[in-house]
Amino acid sequence: MKIGFHSIHHRLFLLFLFCMSSILLIVSLLYYNRTTDQLHEKISELSRKNVAQTAGLFTLLYKGYDALSKSLSNNFEMIRLINEKTDGPAVAYINEQTVTNIIGSIFYSRDDLVGIHVITDKGKIYNYGNSMNVVDPEYRQEDWYRQLQASSGKMVWLGVYAHSLIDQVEDSPVFAFGRQLYDLNEHKPIGIVLYETDPQPVLEALENLKLGAHSQVYLMSPDGRFVTSATDPQPDAAALPKLPADEDVMVQQKGGQLVIASKLSFSGWWIMSITPDKDLNVELVEMKRYLLIVISALILVSTLIASVVSQTISSPLKKLIREMRQVEVGNFRGLVNVSSYQEINILVASFNRMVRRIEELIERVKLASVSEKNAELHALQSQVNPHFLYNTLDMIYWMLDEEGNEQLGELVLSLSSMFRYSSQWEDGADVSLREELEQMGHYLKIISIRLEGRLQIITNVDERWLTIRVPKMTVQPVIENAVKHGLESLGRQGILKVYTREEGRMLKLIVEDNGTGMDAEQLSRLQASLAGDSAGMSGKSGIGLQNLHRRLQFMFGEEYGLQIESFPGEGTRVAIVLPVPAEGGQP
Repeated sequence: MKIGFHSIHHRLFLLFLFCMSSILLIVSLLYYNRTTDQLHEKISELSRKNVAQTAGLFTLLYKGYDALSKSLSNNFEMIRLINEKTDGPAVAYINEQTVTNIIGSIFYSRDDLVGIHVITDKGKIYNYGNSMNVVDPEYRQEDWYRQLQASSGKMVWLGVYAHSLIDQVEDSPVFAFGRQLYDLNEHKPIGIVLYETDPQPVLEALENLKLGAHSQVYLMSPDGRFVTSATDPQPDAAALPKLPADEDVMVQQKGGQLVIASKLSFSGWWIMSITPDKDLNVELVEMKRYLLIVISALILVSTLIASVVSQTISSPLKKLIREMRQVEVGNFRGLVNVSSYQEINILVASFNRMVRRIEELIERVKLASVSEKNAELHALQSQVNPHFLYNTLDMIYWMLDEEGNEQLGELVLSLSSMFRYSSQWEDGADVSLREELEQMGHYLKIISIRLEGRLQIITNVDERWLTIRVPKMTVQPVIENAVKHGLESLGRQGILKVYTREEGRMLKLIVEDNGTGMDAEQLSRLQASLAGDSAGMSGKSGIGLQNLHRRLQFMFGEEYGLQIESFPGEGTRVAIVLPVPAEGGQP
């Protein structure tokens, strides 16, 4: 799965598909946003016109209801009869019948009236309606009564109610309004008149504001009181936007709903419509569904195009890869034949030329290798048998021992041991650290005799590290380099220290001398040679350390090898960095 995902075919396919799909989605999103803005602008403009028409309807209703309410408040005969004080019951009865007839004439002048109720400050009630009236005895405690008493003669719209405000028998919905009655001679209030009409004209005017099935419409008085239909709930005033003081129409999107309000031309009343976005976005939902279908189809087409294009590019490369794998296993006879884009054709042609050239070079190497093996065979046949040298050195040692020349005998014996150790590689290139230190002892014995006691050797190697395996001839090249370049030409007592130090997961076998040291330039060249710069260090010593460093890295890893520190006149410290062996195991 991982290899397939990282293949050029899949990468190109995903790249083309992503680019085409991204462009498609971006264009669709921009189109959808632009269409949404245009639709909302059209809805807002339509709403402004609709609310203006509705405001005109309410103005006509207001004028009609205002004229109706004034027909009683301006009836001087009724006002006189209500105010007249009579002592006889017959006169009082006649006056009451006269007032009732006046109210009845007005009641029958309109078809939409449900009831007219005149209530004097003295508690006298005159009713006229569709049925027998049963007056609510607690009407004075109601809010509508207090509003009419505080109206100062202006008409008060009370709103739409599920039943009559005062008549307990009338249970049909009513639209209630009224005003205060004044004695025009004495300019004082004498009572109130309450009108209850069929609410259908008001509800139809409110319904004209609705933009959707879930729209809610309200009438709002200047003091913030809402007049609603019988079906719509009271709105949360805190959640509504603040109405502007200097404008008559407001259209505002807030809280996932469209709020439309218009100030009526009379008494500071507002009409308001609240429509949720789900009602406004019906067309957007249909357009979104259409866009999804179109986008899905175009993505399928994009997928097909991306697959064809990626296959066109990747197929020649796959052929080239298959032929490269044949070359890996040694088959140089095949050639790739493709016809594709110019760059791929050039790549394939270069590969074919490279394979033919490699095949020619392999044939040449085979011929040269045969010649070299023959030369090595002749050279080996002419070499001196090393066992002859071992036996000869041993014989010289015993002859010197018989003559009592012990120092020279030990020198010959150490030389014999060194030669035997360095020439035996049959068992592999790694030995124990103990064997390597023993070999170092033979070499140092020869050096000590040669320097005539001018070299002090200090060895401090922990016993637990003597069994670890290291490459053969690891310590001797480092010591030889220290003696030859640091201690041999020293005019004072030379000190050579060999000790171990454990640092985390690393074991450092350190060879330290107090010789002449190296300056910064020499040290830099030596370190460059260890890093692989063949020109960084010249001479056999640099090459020897470089080879040792590479052998250590080959055996243990890139983080191991040689670390060199040196200061002019102070000496040199070379750390052979080895891995700390696991518990009871090898490094």
